Amino acid sequence: MKIMEGSHAVAEAVKACRPHVISAYPITPQTHIVEEISRMVADGELACEYIRVESEHSAMSVCVGASATGARTYTATTSQGMALMHEVLFNAAGLRLPIVMTAVNRALSAPINIWDDQQDAISQRDTGWIQLHAEDSQEASDMIIQAYRIAEDHDVLLPVMIGMDGFILTHVYEPVELCPQEKVDEFLPLYEPTQYLTPKNPLTFGPIVDPSMYMEFRYMIHEAMGRAKKKIMNVASEFRDKFGRYYGGLIDTYEAEDAEVLILAMGSVIGTIKDAIDELRADGKKVGLVKVRCYRPFPAEAILEAAKDAKAIAVLDKNISLGHEGALYTDVKSVLYNKGPLALGFILGLGGRDITKSTIENIVAKAQKAIESGRVEEESEFVDLDQEVL
Repeated sequence: MKIMEGSHAVAEAVKACRPHVISAYPITPQTHIVEEISRMVADGELACEYIRVESEHSAMSVCVGASATGARTYTATTSQGMALMHEVLFNAAGLRLPIVMTAVNRALSAPINIWDDQQDAISQRDTGWIQLHAEDSQEASDMIIQAYRIAEDHDVLLPVMIGMDGFILTHVYEPVELCPQEKVDEFLPLYEPTQYLTPKNPLTFGPIVDPSMYMEFRYMIHEAMGRAKKKIMNVASEFRDKFGRYYGGLIDTYEAEDAEVLILAMGSVIGTIKDAIDELRADGKKVGLVKVRCYRPFPAEAILEAAKDAKAIAVLDKNISLGHEGALYTDVKSVLYNKGPLALGFILGLGGRDITKSTIENIVAKAQKAIESGRVEEESEFVDLDQEVL
């Protein structure tokens, strides 16, 4: 157990996975991850090709090219950098390349804001990448090792991005238990690609496809997403057996068994919600939590099972589909339609706005009011929007 910065804990996990190629471009608040990895390479602690590029678009392009040759690859980015990668993210998934990326969550401009929300990762939800979201630095570190097992499985072969809230997790110092190298080697074998670019067996990757076949390619990615659900759960259980830590598979729950009000969220806000639930429980209020660990593929069946006995579910979104509502709320409503409890949506924490225990308590009070009235007054509500913007 070591006290270390969250970014450095992620870098240590990347090193333990023995990647062949790392391509990186610095951007706040992701920089400390690739900066620490570059130090490891320079000091001889990690034997890999570390490629410095001129943009995030180039960083992902290098990962695509390297992964196509059968290399294990890694990168990290955030916010505008992730947006710049958008075009290439589709290529990575479409070519079925098991790239792993830490997606440090940060608000998108304009106006310029370097603090945390999850709009950047949510905006990439339809690219074909598996999305996992970490609650704390320990989970963000451990997720790297699990992500390679998931991505490289021959029944999946999809890239994985790991959401890690900027500053809140990347720059915090907390106790982290690093995984011993010998155990990682046992858990994560060398990558054995089914197909890869080599002069010995020439192949074409990513040729033009006409309308008679394009839908089949998209369908195959969709089917692989479905198979990934079971793999994500199995890998989480195997990781627990090997390393003794478990974070749930697709979701996790807290005090949810008898809860009348369930709060559903993902990322670092989970810790605040758990503290608030402890206090609300002490006051006799039956409140619980559903932590969404896997956002894509979406864990519809798991959420429905967790919420089946609740009376209301409050969905917390640190993003917004402008002109409509939070993306997570939209997904949850579609799952619960005519099947589950009342669903309330809350937009909060945008641009790093504080989310406190009192924020959670106010949300629970509104959920209880909806239970009493039997209806939801507002489809999706901005929380703590307490000043007029001119």
